[in-house]
Amino acid sequence: PKCGFSKQTVGIFEDLKAEYGTFDILTDDEVRQGLKKFSNWPTYPQLYIDGELIGGLDIIKEMVESGDLQTMLPKKVDLETRLKELINLGEITIFMKGEPKAPQCGFSRQLMEIMFETKLDFKHFDILTDNDVRQGLKKFSNWPTYPQVYVKGEFVGGLDIVKELKQEGELISTLKGEC
Repeated sequence: PKCGFSKQTVGIFEDLKAEYGTFDILTDDEVRQGLKKFSNWPTYPQLYIDGELIGGLDIIKEMVESGDLQTMLPKKVDLETRLKELINLGEITIFMKGEPKAPQCGFSRQLMEIMFETKLDFKHFDILTDNDVRQGLKKFSNWPTYPQVYVKGEFVGGLDIVKELKQEGELISTLKGEC
């Protein structure tokens, strides 16, 4: 932030561990002037929650003191919590490069061929869309490569493990959570 009021506002949001976004009004004078008219609020920063103007720094400070702001702000979710949610997207969740019908690497493509053969439903997450998840899941699972397969929130393995399970005739029962 380039001004003291904005720095204070960002500091408050960081202290509250709030999930928030910003727009630099100094980069677009049309937006800067238009927003003043739209909101009927002549100064910056301006806080909006769900598209509604809450107010400026003075209002933010008052709401923090009363405890009202804390209940209104969305909270940041730590990476481990997010990963636990993602590995439980479905009974079977696959972390891969790309989409099931458009894999972005050979290993993901091979896994999708195997998964389509099983005719089992699964959820997926494209790790190319989120580097925090991509790097964090490697540590979380203690597995350095992708794709990664989870069944009922439990790590099964990567492509090599899936191929091995298929060869041993245990893939379907493993994917159904029966093993």
